[in-house]
Amino acid sequence: MKLSVINTGFFKLDGGAMFGVVPKSLWSRLETPDENNLCTWAMRCLLIETEGRKVLVDTGIGNKQSAKFFSHFEPHGADSLVASLRQAGVGLDEVTDVLLTHLHFDHVGGAVQRTDTGALEPLFPNATYWTNQAHYDWAYTPNDRENASFLKENFVPLQEAGVLKMVEALPYDQRLPWMAGIELGYAYGHTEAMMLPIISYKGKTIVYCADLLPSTSHIGMPYVMGYDIRPMNTLQEKKHLLTRAVEEDYILFFEHAKAIEACTVKRNAKGRIVADQMGSLAMLLEA
Repeated sequence: MKLSVINTGFFKLDGGAMFGVVPKSLWSRLETPDENNLCTWAMRCLLIETEGRKVLVDTGIGNKQSAKFFSHFEPHGADSLVASLRQAGVGLDEVTDVLLTHLHFDHVGGAVQRTDTGALEPLFPNATYWTNQAHYDWAYTPNDRENASFLKENFVPLQEAGVLKMVEALPYDQRLPWMAGIELGYAYGHTEAMMLPIISYKGKTIVYCADLLPSTSHIGMPYVMGYDIRPMNTLQEKKHLLTRAVEEDYILFFEHAKAIEACTVKRNAKGRIVADQMGSLAMLLEA
């Protein structure tokens, strides 16, 4: 198995929305907002090469939305999905599978491209894309709270092209064996049936945290995003994951942390779970 971090750039989101009920006087110690109260976040994906398959987890925001849409989120940075894959030695036609943790625009936007004729088609011509039926149905008929996050042009073309397949959705405390060295966990607090890949690599366990734990700044229990549809479920799911992470020495991989790719966790003197070793995924895998 080979793991490659795929950076697709940065964007900005409101700090208050990212931390929910936690006051700015506290969260601003962890993430520095700009003059508009926006904080910078990464859109970090992961490429897993295992037993002849090249599996990409999430695709970033893409580039096909309008300038007006992008003005709300200020995407920036030198990295892009295509360039980062190329740097990892992988062409678009070589990706065999794309696992979409959920269908919010910053996770699935790069899955579909707009051609010169204006048509929408899968970016990866030979890939199977994966979601689950519970989440797809949720995204296709969104509630008012998430309506702006689910853009049909990001995922309906995958269904229409016949390249979108479904896995079973399980409760948050169960895991689905999926591919060699990869299981899928689930979370229902952020959105319906979000999937978290759990990767076994050289005796270590890496959890791709998606939006259950967007960054190290969200490890503290009250630090729950205002975007979450079921914040009490998020608390339960965070506690479950973090407890196992301490007990089983997981490496947590962060999709949105600006500078920290991954960390381990421990209990401090007060019994609270906090970040321990932090840095690049490669560094933690070698530790």
